This record gives sequence, structure tokens and C-alpha cells, in this order.
Amino acid sequence: MEETLSARPIAPDLQPEDAIIDVSLRPKSFGEFIGQPKVKENLSIFLEAAKKRNEPCEHVLLYGPPGLGKTTLAHVIGHEMNAQVKVTSGPALERVGDLAAILTNLDDGDILFVDEIHRMNRTIEEVLYPAMEDYALDIVIGKGPTARTLRLDLKKFTLVGATTKLSLLSAPLRDRFGAVHHLDFYGIDEMAEIVKRSARILGVALDEGSARTIAARSRRTPRIANRLLKRSRDFAEVRGNGVLDDATVCAALSSLDIDVYGLDDADRRILRALIEKFKGGPVGLTTLAATTSEEMETLEEVIEPFLMQEGFLARTPRGRVATELAYKHLGFEMPERQEGLF
Repeated sequence: MEETLSARPIAPDLQPEDAIIDVSLRPKSFGEFIGQPKVKENLSIFLEAAKKRNEPCEHVLLYGPPGLGKTTLAHVIGHEMNAQVKVTSGPALERVGDLAAILTNLDDGDILFVDEIHRMNRTIEEVLYPAMEDYALDIVIGKGPTARTLRLDLKKFTLVGATTKLSLLSAPLRDRFGAVHHLDFYGIDEMAEIVKRSARILGVALDEGSARTIAARSRRTPRIANRLLKRSRDFAEVRGNGVLDDATVCAALSSLDIDVYGLDDADRRILRALIEKFKGGPVGLTTLAATTSEEMETLEEVIEPFLMQEGFLARTPRGRVATELAYKHLGFEMPERQEGLF
């Protein structure tokens, strides 16, 4: 049985092993948070203005690929505002009563962080509208002609929502956020600084070359970088002398089938299928998914984005096409008919 994508070392989604290490490595202030300079600058001004007015900041929506720091930024906002952060997620709010219980227990200035807010039930979302606008909770009591609405006043709180799919949020919900910020992938220098910071916290001896090697193979995602650092540390303790030099890091990442571009076996299998079975494409998503035994959603939302971003894959009106970089990386000769397309 093939390894599930959730078990891939380079999967950007939160894995059980990440829970403890993510908390220990999480920056607590904007000064400790590396990267996302525009988002940090705008949020700093936004929060400072709210503090000067001595009121909670407006609601904040953070969106972008998984693993880039949306949850971390929610906790940083809480720290900067000297506020408690209550955490929940869209799928966890199954009934109106679940949301009501959380909202009525918030104090003035508290931060309510809702992860995967795009997966929130529409009925619950409608209850959230007056809570965000008027700090009030409307509860319907009874049914039919005898039904009546009871309005409960709430303390003034700040909702911080996080989503990987902004398009799935309804327009009324998006419009109620005072600040909307997009988190983008990190640069190699930022990634190296993140790896070095994490290594210091974990007490891992790491030189500049090793930090950049891990950074280069982490798909520009801090969560993946921290996971690969931890895996490399384990490898060094068992197979080496406990010191993460460049040779040890390369050996550790090679044992995980992660190459110099950050591609793993699943990525290479997709590209190889394109080249070997479809002459580089174009080929439709359905056909490619059936050929590689991957789900269409997994291909489109997990594997493809990074391959396209790094220039290994291109989308055309007729389907997916392997680029010249993909041919060179996998050791195939580029067909003449494909030259000049990229």
C-alpha cells in the first residue's frame, strides 16, 4: 500500500507529530516572526491603532496555503493585544449551540481564532454575522408561530479567521472582516533563518550550509522546514554523531526520498507518468489521476500547486504539460515538439 499523502514528510498540512513541536517553536511576537514583512507591517499598524483607541481590533482574515503561519499570527495578535486566544475550527462548530457557548464565554478583548473557517456550516455562519457586527447573539426560541428571538449582548471580541480557500467563503462573511491578509510562500533566506531559529530552540547544532539545505528542500513552508529539521536531528542521533553537518542532512533527506528541489516520490511519479505515458502531455486531470492512482482533489490541491510554482508543470487549455525543467530533473531528453512552449 502506498504511503498516504498525510504521512508525507513534505505535506504542508498539520500532522500529529507537529502539534507539540509547532507550539514550542511558535513565535510569540512580530519581532520573533520571520518573513511576511508586508503582513506584519500592516497588522502592527492595525493593532497599534486599536490599542491607542483602547478598544479591540477589528476582525482579521488570514488566507493562504497551509503551513505558512496563519495560526501563529493569530497567537501573535493575541500577544500583541495582551488578550486571551480561544481556538476552534470550522468543522468543530457542528451546531449553533457550539458557537453560542464559545461566544458567551469570551471576555472583553479576547481573540477567537477559527481555523478552516471556510468549512463552517452556513447556518452557524449566519449566527456569526450579528456577533461580528453588533457583538450580539440572536437565539431563536421555540418553533412555528410561537417562535421568538432572544438577543444576548456579547463582550467585544476579535474574530481571527484562517482559510486555505478564500473563494469558498461567502461574500457576506468576507465583508465583515476589517483586515484581510494573504500569506505567501517564503524566500530561501527567510527559510534558512527560520531553520536556524528552530535549531537554537531545539538545542540542535547546525551550520549555515545545513540550514540552507533544509530550507531549500522545505517547499518554502516553515511547517515542513521544522519537520525536516526534526527528522534530520533524529537521523543524526541514530546514524551520525548528533551534529547536523551538510553531509548528514543530505543523507537524512535522501533517506526520506526528498531531492534537491524538495520533490518527493509522489511528485516525481506524477511527472514521470506525464513524460513516459503521455509524452509530456497535454493530458487531462482525470486521466492523470487514474494513471497515477491519485485522487483528483489531491492532485489539484496538494501536488500540482508546488510543481507549477517551481516550474515543473504547466496548465494549458488542453491539459497538464511537463516542462523542460521536469525533463532535465528526471533525466529525460526534451522532445523537439515541446521546445519553446515554456
